[in-house]
Amino acid sequence: MTKQKAEHFEQLHSREDKILILPNAWDKGSARMMQAMGFEAIATTSAGYAFSVGKRDWPGEVSRKEALEHCAMMVKATSLPVSADLENGFGARPDTVAETIRQAAATGLAGCTIEDTTGKSNEPIFDFTHAVERITAAVEARRALKRPFMLTARAENFLHGRPDLDDTISRLIAFEAAGADVLYAPGLASIEDIERVCSAVTKPVNVVIGTAASHFTVTDLLECGVRRVSTGSSFARAAIGGFLQAARELRYKGSFEYAQYAASFSEIDDLLETAKQAQN
Repeated sequence: MTKQKAEHFEQLHSREDKILILPNAWDKGSARMMQAMGFEAIATTSAGYAFSVGKRDWPGEVSRKEALEHCAMMVKATSLPVSADLENGFGARPDTVAETIRQAAATGLAGCTIEDTTGKSNEPIFDFTHAVERITAAVEARRALKRPFMLTARAENFLHGRPDLDDTISRLIAFEAAGADVLYAPGLASIEDIERVCSAVTKPVNVVIGTAASHFTVTDLLECGVRRVSTGSSFARAAIGGFLQAARELRYKGSFEYAQYAASFSEIDDLLETAKQAQN
């Protein structure tokens, strides 16, 4: 079953007329409801998971062990292929990243993303050569597996105060040459920049929907060559945003208007029952 899901996940990236919508779930319930709503695959979110256990995402406070235990839980929670947000691979050394890939595959994941971030505020991005060496090591580990495992390489300049599109594209080109299966530059805020990225590489490009990209539509992104759209932490933050708004209303206004916007028990129960039937 793991191999079949991984092969299916790989195939979902090859369609030229349809984008893979890859929502990021943060717990069993969100994963199962996403399956019930008809999504074809899901991803984890490092930030969403960190927030749910009371930890910060930057700098990363979740250990590799914790993250992979969470991934294993998410794989078991749904019959869909699951890709994991594994941050920077939980270490600077290429061999550490390779070991993360091996352990991630052992959980039953269909793929993962690896960033070129250091976790250091004063020097947030690995230098070009080292970043490529890390992806090369990840690719070698992925190739040693006996099944597909979609490796997504992320160039993080735009999320860390380095809006250098030329360097970002150079990194993505090098990651593709190293053997990455999907390429990803979060934080791009214009269709023109996304088009440049898609034109520079031949492997599928992922765009994450966050604040910078919230004005795009799926049609916009398909037309400029994007093959996959993820939601990152935006679903989790939207959920937390609703909770905070309700909590502030009660704390500071003493009113309960928020309750009229809450999902009903029947809606949630129906989604969870649909997911349960899909599992059986």
